[in-house]
Amino acid sequence: MDRQDIACGMEVLARIDPDIDRALGELGPPPPRHRAKGFEALLSIIASQQISTEVARVIMTRITALVPKMTASGLMSIDDQVLRDAGLSWRKIEYAKGLAEAIEKRHFDVDGLEVLSDKEAIDAITNLRGFGRWSAEIYLMFSLKRQDIFPADDLALQVAIGRLKGLSDKPTPKRAREMVKYWSPWRSVGSLFLWHYYRGAPT
Repeated sequence: MDRQDIACGMEVLARIDPDIDRALGELGPPPPRHRAKGFEALLSIIASQQISTEVARVIMTRITALVPKMTASGLMSIDDQVLRDAGLSWRKIEYAKGLAEAIEKRHFDVDGLEVLSDKEAIDAITNLRGFGRWSAEIYLMFSLKRQDIFPADDLALQVAIGRLKGLSDKPTPKRAREMVKYWSPWRSVGSLFLWHYYRGAPT
């Protein structure tokens, strides 16, 4: 999503949601966020699970230095202990090698995700070991640039929507999804704004 997409989406969301309208006036629109697509992007999602963005970035930099050509076959050629020394946990190494093997054996077509519907693409990704719905939705939103994605399992989004709507506590993922149904078809922009709000809004 570029600035034009975000501006268009925020205009619609501010018109239909008074809370967004108010917060937008305080914080302004969120900046664009882009990710590459393909094997490296999915590997990066594995690396970033349950750790900070900064730590994940350091680990991916180390892995990229180990694998000059970041492909499934390139990763498969790296010894597990070397990946562990780079910062990946043993469980994440298992997931990363599983992803690479699925691509190598043509059990998973990462390029083919682009022609699938949102649901089909999410199902294809979550069939991989180590990829839950959050991971799939993050890939669809940032790498495939899908317009109507809301990763409700994201803790920051839950906290942000709770604050935005004046709730006493963060909602469950199920409730959060229900709360933003009427943001469709601009839920990806709404998600970007909630992350922006999470960082900038007072607690």
